[in-house]
Amino acid sequence: MHRLREALQRSLRYKLLALVLFPIVLLMPVALVLAVWWGARFTYEQLYYKVNTDLSVAHDAFARARHDYLSRLERLAESYRFRTTLEAGNLQALAGQVEQVQREAGFSYLWLTDTAGHPLQGEGVGRTPGSPLRAAALERQPAVGLQIFSEEELRAISPRLAESVRLPLLPTPRARPTDRTEENRGMMIRAIYPLRQADGQVVALLDGGVLLNTNFRFVDGIRDLVYGPGSLPEGSIGTVTVFLDDVRISTNVPLRPGERALGTRVSDEVRTQVLDHGRVWIDRAFVVNDWYISSYEPIIDVDGERVGMLYAGYLEAPYRGAFKNALSVLVLGFLMLMALSAWLAFRGARTIFGPVEAMSRVVAATRRGEELRIGPLASADELGELAREFDQMLDLLQEQNRKIQRAADELELKVEQRTAELRRRNDELSNTIRVLRQTRQQLVMAEKLAALGELTAGVAHEINNPTAVMLGNLDNVIAELGPSVEPVREELELVIEQIYRIKEIINNLLQYASPDQFAGYLVPVDVNQVVHRAEKLIQHLRNRHPFELELDLQARRLVELNQQELQQVLVNLLVNAIHALPERGGRVVVETRDWEERGVVVRVRDNGHGIAEDQLGRIFNPFFSTKAQGEGNGLGLSVSYGLVRRYGGTITVESKEGEGALFSVWLLREPEFHEDEETIVEQLDAAGQG
Repeated sequence: MHRLREALQRSLRYKLLALVLFPIVLLMPVALVLAVWWGARFTYEQLYYKVNTDLSVAHDAFARARHDYLSRLERLAESYRFRTTLEAGNLQALAGQVEQVQREAGFSYLWLTDTAGHPLQGEGVGRTPGSPLRAAALERQPAVGLQIFSEEELRAISPRLAESVRLPLLPTPRARPTDRTEENRGMMIRAIYPLRQADGQVVALLDGGVLLNTNFRFVDGIRDLVYGPGSLPEGSIGTVTVFLDDVRISTNVPLRPGERALGTRVSDEVRTQVLDHGRVWIDRAFVVNDWYISSYEPIIDVDGERVGMLYAGYLEAPYRGAFKNALSVLVLGFLMLMALSAWLAFRGARTIFGPVEAMSRVVAATRRGEELRIGPLASADELGELAREFDQMLDLLQEQNRKIQRAADELELKVEQRTAELRRRNDELSNTIRVLRQTRQQLVMAEKLAALGELTAGVAHEINNPTAVMLGNLDNVIAELGPSVEPVREELELVIEQIYRIKEIINNLLQYASPDQFAGYLVPVDVNQVVHRAEKLIQHLRNRHPFELELDLQARRLVELNQQELQQVLVNLLVNAIHALPERGGRVVVETRDWEERGVVVRVRDNGHGIAEDQLGRIFNPFFSTKAQGEGNGLGLSVSYGLVRRYGGTITVESKEGEGALFSVWLLREPEFHEDEETIVEQLDAAGQG
C-alpha cells in the first residue's frame, strides 16, 4: 500500500489511471442506482398522471350522461305534441309518448306523475319514492342526480327491477370483512322535470330513472371513451366500474375469461380512503385478482352522502414487464460501458502525457484569448489523433462562434418582430374583449327592459278599464242632471280633464311597453336641428351650474323617426352629462356623424366624474341612478333607451370612473321594428364600434 501511494505521487501515468478508474468503479454504479430509481419513479408518476386523467374523463362522461337524460325529459315535456295532449287530458296518448321515449332513451322507468308521485298514466303499482329532486321540481326547477332505491322502492315501481338488482356478494381478496351475502339495492340516475301551466304552477312531473346495476352498456360506453384504440400498450386492458357502497354492480373488470367481476368488492385500503374519508385514490390497487393502476372517486347521491365509487384503471403487468426489460437493458449497458471504459483507460495511459501537455498549453492559451494550436505531433496513436482533432475542433468552434454570433443577431431581430406582432395581437384581443363585454351589457339590459315592458303593459291595461268606466258614468251624470249640472259643471269638467290626462299617461306607458304598435309620427329628421333645439332647452341650467357646450355636427344623412321623442332622448342625455360635471371647468361635447350607410350616430361626451365599471351593466336599468338620493328617479336613461330601441337603434356607453362618460345614440336611416338585440350588436361590430 505504501509503494502504491508513492507510485501515485511520482508517476503521472498512475495518477491519471487512478483518476480515470475512480469514476468508473465508484460513480458509475451510483449513477446506475440513481437512474434505476428515477426511472421507476418517473414511470409510475406518468402512469398515475394518465389514470388521473382517465378518471377525470370518466367523471365528465358520468356527469354528461345524467344531464343528457334530463335534457331528453325536457325535450319531451316542452314538445308541442306532448303539451297539447296533456292539455286535452288524453292519458292514453300521453302514455304512448312516454313509453316511446322510455324505449328510445333507455330509461328503466319513466312515469308521468302528480305532484305526490302517483302515476297518471299506465297501470302503476305504487308511487315513486320521495327525493330532494322532487322537492326541487315542485319549485319549478328541473333536477337530476343519483339516488339509491331500496328493494321495496324498486318493487313498487316494477317487480322486474327489484329482481334485476339482486346480486350475490363474492369473496374477494383484501376486501373488508362483512356479514352481507347479497346486494339488493339499486343505484339510479333519476331525472325529474316539472310540467307547468301558463301561470307557472306545477301540475305534473316527468319522473324517470336509469338503473346502473348491471348496466353494461353504460360502463362499456365510458370505457370505450376513456380507453380507445391505441391508448394502452398491447396486453393491458382498460376498465371502468360503478360501485354501490364497496360492491361492483356494473363493471368490465374480468373475473374469469368472458365473465365480469359483478358482486366482488373493493380492497379495504381503497374503501377506507374513498368511502370513509371521501378522498380520491390515485395509486396501485389490487382489483379482484391482479394489480391495476387505479383511480377511485366517491359517488355522491342527492342527499350529499357517499353511496359508492367511480373507478377507472388499467392492468399494471404490461407496464411492469416493459419496465423490467428496460431496466435489464440499462444495467447491461452500464456494465458494458464500465468494462469498455476500464479497458480504454489501461490502453491509453501509455501515450497520454505528451499530447496531454500540448493540449494543456493550448487550453491555457485559449483561456487567455490567444489563438494557439497543438500542431504536428510525432505520436500516431489515438491520443495523437485526438490532439489533431482538438486543433480541428478549435477551428470548428471558432467558425461556430462566428455563426452563433450571426444567428444571435438574426434571432434578436426576429424576437423584436415577434414582440411587435404579439403586441398587435394583444391589442386586438383587448378590443375583442371590450366588444364582448359591451355586447353582454346590451343583452342583459334588453332582457330587463322586456320584463319591465310586460309589467308596464299589465298595469296600463288594468288602469285603462276603470278610467273608461269613470268617463262613461260622468257622461251619464251630466245627462241626468241636465240644467242642474251648471253649479258643478266646472268641477265635473276638471274631473273629466284629469281622467283624460290619466289616459294619456297610460297611453304613453303602453307605447313604452309595445313600441312596435304605438310608434309616433315618423318623418325624415335632421339630427343636427334637433341638437340645436335641445341646446336651447337646457340653457337655463347654466344659471346654477356653469358649463361649456361644444357642438361638432357633421352628420348629413336624415333619419326617419319621431322628432319629439329624439329631442326627449337628447335632452335627457345632456341633462345627465351636465349633472355629472365638476363644479368648475365642466365641458360637454355633442358630435353627430353619418353611420356608414345605416344611419346617424350622436355622441354626448362629458368630463365629469364618470361611471364605475360595476355600474355600467345596470346604467339603463329602470329606477337605477348614480345620482344622490332625491336628485333623480332612475327612469331617464331607461326611457331613452326604450325610445331609441323602438326604431331599431340602440344606446351604448363607455366610461371610466373619474374620466367622464361617452353616450352614443345609434339611429337607423329607416326604422326597423321588432329588431332583436343580436342584429344591433352585429351592426355595431360591423361599424367597428362594439
